[in-house]
Amino acid sequence: MTTSAPITPLRPTLKRVAQHLAHGLTPQEIATETGLSAVTVRQYIRDIRENLHCPPRCKPSVIVHRLFTAQQVASPTADRPVPELSPEQLLLLRAVAEHSDARDIAVAAKIAPADLRAALDQLLADTGAQDATQLVILAHGWKLLTAEQAHATRTGASQ
Repeated sequence: MTTSAPITPLRPTLKRVAQHLAHGLTPQEIATETGLSAVTVRQYIRDIRENLHCPPRCKPSVIVHRLFTAQQVASPTADRPVPELSPEQLLLLRAVAEHSDARDIAVAAKIAPADLRAALDQLLADTGAQDATQLVILAHGWKLLTAEQAHATRTGASQ
């Protein structure tokens, strides 16, 4: 969960690292790509997380979602068609984008914690995503995780 405090704009160096995160690169891949040390990249990611008001153990998928919704990095473009997702899958997608803890994801998605892994695996298979971070990136490219849809989901107006 994040606070409603204003997002601190990213410095240019952090913005470059954030853009790599938004392309789904791991910290080690970012270090290799940029020539920065892995320690420096991890510190920059901590700084990005703090600017976005994400908690210390925030997952990359949540950080990437916040980067897109706060318009700190350019939104991706879809490289494949939008899959047909059920309302339950859309709720799970939003939960994965907004929560790091498995229990919180299950509660937000309105599914039993014991069923979370299977539901997430099915969502990954249905979207062709390799992991939760790529799922969030694809969903932003498909315009499935816009601010307006977040409000509609929370108010029940999306159906």
